[in-house]
Amino acid sequence: MSSESQEGKLTHFNEQGRANMVDISGKQATARTAVAVSTITMHPDTLRAIKEGQVGKGDVLAVAQIAGIQGAKRTSDWIPMCHPLPLTGVNLIFTDNGHNELYIEATVKTEGKTGVEMEALTAVSAAALTVYDMCKALQKDMVIGPTLLRSKTGGKSGNYLSGF
Repeated sequence: MSSESQEGKLTHFNEQGRANMVDISGKQATARTAVAVSTITMHPDTLRAIKEGQVGKGDVLAVAQIAGIQGAKRTSDWIPMCHPLPLTGVNLIFTDNGHNELYIEATVKTEGKTGVEMEALTAVSAAALTVYDMCKALQKDMVIGPTLLRSKTGGKSGNYLSGF
């Protein structure tokens, strides 16, 4: 199977069945956006400490914001088959349920030949892991997830909106 996109077939394999980075040189550059989300479930006291700035390591959400942006920018360093992309925007938003769940949403944008789904997923994952790292002295049994792609726009496959 070649690396060309084929309906219903995986494209990250070469003629020998070995992994390869898909050749996108013939694709049109388009505006692309992806939104990913993640949840961290924790004790109410941990969430309260985050919101009130009472975590000893510093401003948890500020550090997680930077980690998420940096994660999006460096996705191709972490995920072997991802193309390095010139991102035109990365934004992370933190909300919560007022009790025990912190929600992270990342919106990533580019104008390019391939999408930014992996960059958005990496952004929320890096931010969630940073929250865990900064709060693990308070609570070690925080749960990260689900982490999922909420939506994407642009590209040959068109728009996508998650049912979650």
